[in-house]
Amino acid sequence: METVLFMIRHAQSPFVFGKERTRKLSEQGEHDAKAITEIMRKEKVDIIVSSPYSRAIQTIENIAIEKRLKMQFFEELKERPIKGEYKLPKKDLLKAIKKSYDDKDYCLPGGETMRQAQERALPVISQLLNEYKGKNIIIGTHGNIMTIIMNYFDQQYGYKFWKGTSKPDIYKLSFNENKLSDVERLWEPTHFTQD
Repeated sequence: METVLFMIRHAQSPFVFGKERTRKLSEQGEHDAKAITEIMRKEKVDIIVSSPYSRAIQTIENIAIEKRLKMQFFEELKERPIKGEYKLPKKDLLKAIKKSYDDKDYCLPGGETMRQAQERALPVISQLLNEYKGKNIIIGTHGNIMTIIMNYFDQQYGYKFWKGTSKPDIYKLSFNENKLSDVERLWEPTHFTQD
């Protein structure tokens, strides 16, 4: 019996320091969220869950409206903070993210390691796979936590994969008996941004 997770990474959202939870989509992000809804229109969807962060919710909320499904929110699916609440040059942040994929117990002060992020997010993923066996589930997510979840099932999903994802993005993950059997990218990005 196949269970499908549609991992939908949020659309563009301008970075606002200290507003990780509440920052909204940009105008381009809102446009791309409509395109996401269009792509998902033809897919059967039974359940919609999301990170509690505004940009993840905004990206998929129109799918929930169209499919007449109530969204469920899981704090455990929020984005991974690689560092604490302090500013850091982008170059240094990227170097830290890369190192965290090489060493699952590494993070900057105040951050969360890859192992810690897996330990909080994977019980929710397991719960969804067990509770909704044979169903199609949308997960409103973020680039780092999405990659970290995928990495648990297949280690080829690491830093290089994360760097190649776009905002937004869609990955269709097919599971048989809770084992990842196939990954298909449904989004064709016209541009890539990593901010």
